[in-house]
Amino acid sequence: MRLHPRPAGRGRRHSPHSHEEYLEAVKKTPYMTLEDLKEFTLQYGDVYFHQNSYHCATLAAGAALQLVDGVMTGRVRNGIALVRPPGHHSMRAEANGFCVFNNVAIAAKYAQQTYGVERVLIVDWDIHHGQGVQYAFEDDPSVLYFSWHRYEHQKFWPQLRESDYDSVGKDKGAGFNINVPWNEVGMQNGDYLAAFCHVLLPVAYEFCPDLVLVCAGFDSAIGDPEGEMCATPDIFAHLTHLLMNLAGGKLCAVLEGGYNLTSLSQSVCATVETLLGDPAPRPANLRGPCQSALESIQCVRAAHRKYWTCFKYAAEAPPSDVSTKRIKLEEQGREEKLQREEAADSKSAVTWPEPQKRVPPPVRTAVVTPDDVASPDGCKRFSLSELDESLSPGDNDAPSGIAALVWKMENNEICNALATVADISVAMAPVIRHAASLKQRILVVCVGGTGVPSHLPQDGTTLTVHISKEAPEEPRCRYYVPVRLKNGCGDTAGLAQATSGLLLPLGYEYDPALVLLARMPGADDAGDVAWQQLVGLLRGLARGRVLVLLQEGDKVFVSPTTASLSGISAPAPGRLPAPLAEDVEALERLRRRLQVDWTLLRTAGEMQNNRYATILGTCAESIKLTKFYFLNGI
Repeated sequence: MRLHPRPAGRGRRHSPHSHEEYLEAVKKTPYMTLEDLKEFTLQYGDVYFHQNSYHCATLAAGAALQLVDGVMTGRVRNGIALVRPPGHHSMRAEANGFCVFNNVAIAAKYAQQTYGVERVLIVDWDIHHGQGVQYAFEDDPSVLYFSWHRYEHQKFWPQLRESDYDSVGKDKGAGFNINVPWNEVGMQNGDYLAAFCHVLLPVAYEFCPDLVLVCAGFDSAIGDPEGEMCATPDIFAHLTHLLMNLAGGKLCAVLEGGYNLTSLSQSVCATVETLLGDPAPRPANLRGPCQSALESIQCVRAAHRKYWTCFKYAAEAPPSDVSTKRIKLEEQGREEKLQREEAADSKSAVTWPEPQKRVPPPVRTAVVTPDDVASPDGCKRFSLSELDESLSPGDNDAPSGIAALVWKMENNEICNALATVADISVAMAPVIRHAASLKQRILVVCVGGTGVPSHLPQDGTTLTVHISKEAPEEPRCRYYVPVRLKNGCGDTAGLAQATSGLLLPLGYEYDPALVLLARMPGADDAGDVAWQQLVGLLRGLARGRVLVLLQEGDKVFVSPTTASLSGISAPAPGRLPAPLAEDVEALERLRRRLQVDWTLLRTAGEMQNNRYATILGTCAESIKLTKFYFLNGI
C-alpha cells in the first residue's frame, strides 16, 4: 500500500528534540533571499538550506508519522518512508549533517505519546553516527538506540567522542545506547551479521520493544563513496527480516543516507521486498567477521555486561593497545593521505554482482495434515498420494512422500511446507537422503526430546542443531551441535539467547539449501510464541525453503506454524525474565568451543581467542593425564 505524505503539523513537531526558536527560524526560510539563506546556513554544521527545505523537511517528518499511524492502527504491517531530507543528525535546536528535523526521533516520541508505546527500538544502520538520535534519548530507558557507524578512532565525521563504544547512555538511560564503531573501511556481510547476532538481537529480545524504527541509511552498502564498505545490497534483506520478528512485526524504516544510486536503489529494493514478505536471497560472499570488527564487538559486549544479562559472560575488553577507547588521535601522515587518495581514485572501479531475482513460487505454504485438521487460510493442502500424483511423468528422479515437498521447493513450486507425521525420525530420513543425493546442504533443527536420529550424515551435507533440556552435553562431531537448556525450550529467554547467539550464526555460515525444523517428541515445553519466533527467524535462511515436521498429536501448533511460514510475524513474547545464568554460561562455553570451526560465532579479537584456545589446550592435556593415571592405577 502506498501512502501519500502530509506535512507534519505544528503540534506534532513539538517534541523534546525540537526547540521553539529553532522551529520559528526554519519556518522563515521559504521567504529568505539567497544571501539570507547562506548566512542562516552558516549557523549550523554540514547542512544547506533552500527556499523549499522547510516544506520538504515537514513532508519527511510527516511521512514518518503517517507510517507510524499505519503500523500502530494495523492498517499496514510495516513500511518504509522514502524521504529527503534525512533526519538522524538533527538535534534539539540545530540542523546538522543535511538533516533539518529528526524524523525517527520525532516518530518515536509520537508513537509513545499517541499510542502508548512503552518501549521503542531504534536501529541505525547508516554509516554515519546518528548523534541527534543518541542525544535525544541518552537518558531515556524507554528507547533503546543501536548504531553501527564508520568511526576510525574518531577520524570520520561527525568525529565525536560520544560515538565510541563506551558511550552507553546516561542516568536511567545507561545501557540503552549501543554504539558499534567500525574502525576500518571495507566491512562486509559477515561483519554486519555478526553485529546483529552477537550484539543487537540478544539485547533486543531482552528489551522486548513494542515498535521498531530503522534509520535506514544505505551509505553503509558497497560502492558508496561516503561509507567505503563492502556489504552487498542483499544483506539488507536479512537485516530487515531479523528485525521483522521483533515487536510483533511492527517495523517502520525511514530513509537516511545513500550516495551511490545503484547500491542505494538495490538496497532499498531488497528491504522493500522483504517487508512485503518475499524470502530473503542466500547471502553473497559470507565470511566471518574481520579482526577489527571483532575488536569492536568485543568492546561493546564488555561495556554492556553490567546492563544486560545476555552479556554476563562476555569477554573482557581488549588491552589498551588495541582498544578503540585509548588509541590516541593523530594527524594523518603523508602516507595515510596518499592511501586515501588512491582509494578515492579507485572508488569508481568498485563492482558487485547484480542482486538475485526474487521470484516467489505460486504456492507460499503447503500443508500435509489429516482431514480433521482445518487447512489454514492461504495454504495449499496436499495428501501424500496427491503429492505423488502431482509429479509430472518426466520427474523420474522425484522422491515420494514427504520428500516430494522438498522436490517441489527445489523446483520453485512451493516456498515452504508443514507436515504432521506419526514418527518424526522416520520421516526425516528420506528427506535427508534426498538432499544428500543432490549434494545440497540441509540444516536440521530439532527442538525438544531425545529422539534425534543417530544415522545423520557426518560428511557436511547435514548440520544438526538439537535444542533441548535432554540434549547431550558434548557435540558428537563438527556437524552435530547439542544445545542444552536447563528448563528446555519453554524458557523463552534461553531459547532466544541460543537462537541469536548460536543457531543463526551457524545457519548463516553453513548456508543451507533447505531447513528442516522438527518438533521432537517431548517438546511440549516449547510454547507457541517461542516456537513461532523460531520458525520466523529460520525463514531468513535457504531462500525461505523451510520444511516443518510435527508429531500427529501436535495439531494445536499447525495454525501458528503456518502463520509464521506464510510471513505473519510472531506475536511479541513480552518482557522476558533474564535467562538462567547457568544457561548463559553454558551457551558461551559452547560458542567458544565451536568458534574454531565456525567463524561467525566469534565475538572477540584474536588475542582473546588465542588465550581461550590455550586454556582449552591446557584442559585437554589435563584430561589426558588424568585418564592415563586412572587407567594405570596411579
